[in-house]
Amino acid sequence: MGCWTAWALGRLAGADRLPGVQMPITPLISFTPYAAATAVVPVLGAALLRHRRALIAGALTAGVLAALVLPRAVAASQPPAHGPRLRVLTANLRFGLADPDRIVELVRHHAVDVLSLQELTPKAVERLNAAGLGRLLPHAVLHPRGGAAGSGLYARHPLRELPALPGSVFAMPRAELTLPAGHKVEVAAVHPPPPISGRAVGNWMRDLRALPAAGRRGQPVRILAGDYNATLDHAHFRRVLSRGYADAADRAGMGLTPTWSSPGGRIRLTIDHVLVDRRCAVHRVRVHDLPGSDHRAVFADVRLP
Repeated sequence: MGCWTAWALGRLAGADRLPGVQMPITPLISFTPYAAATAVVPVLGAALLRHRRALIAGALTAGVLAALVLPRAVAASQPPAHGPRLRVLTANLRFGLADPDRIVELVRHHAVDVLSLQELTPKAVERLNAAGLGRLLPHAVLHPRGGAAGSGLYARHPLRELPALPGSVFAMPRAELTLPAGHKVEVAAVHPPPPISGRAVGNWMRDLRALPAAGRRGQPVRILAGDYNATLDHAHFRRVLSRGYADAADRAGMGLTPTWSSPGGRIRLTIDHVLVDRRCAVHRVRVHDLPGSDHRAVFADVRLP
């Protein structure tokens, strides 16, 4: 019982922000949906033992965890948005090894306007070009690197490169997209490092803090798409959302759909996100398997304000 109660209190308090305990709490907090799913165990145990106080405490804990997690599976109301549609796809290529034909297939199937790729290697760029990606998305701002460090943006319409986010561990390119009707949208490929060590947690937090706030009235809409190595249970990720963004999958009732799995698939987490300006309406989100990668691709169909 105590473990679930401590978990619920830690999640409510944003314990992953507390100095001195950010490692290991930051990676552990990712498992909050698992804690919520198993919170019924102590409740059933208390019921079988007829321990009234434990039953009440367990029910309260299970209720708190459910209230934190279950709303992600329910579509939220959408703001009025009457601008053009923008179709966004993001995918982590796993050291550039993901199937390029599958990427091209998804771009063609969804008529994607903007593609954000993480772990983009020089070899992956060659393979994507050979698969025909450039014919579908002829405009690009690419920062390919070896291993997991590269990222890039491809687009159907003209892109103007903007200054990259300063000091990030992995490449996180930014660009201004100009749509046919003249609308301008700022897009960024996001990929902070996974917070799996004390040093990595610090770099992860710094990269999340560096993400720009959503545009104000009269400024271009901003969309941040990529592998955040973060879930909605991370206080630092929720802080990014508080700066004017909405998670597209959460808005569409798909916020519990996993986008990454461990070898063997025993652990599944939702760490890839398309963040949109809160003024945007999210019409549809789809998550697709991506052969060759441990991530799944996330597609969001968005209506701009």
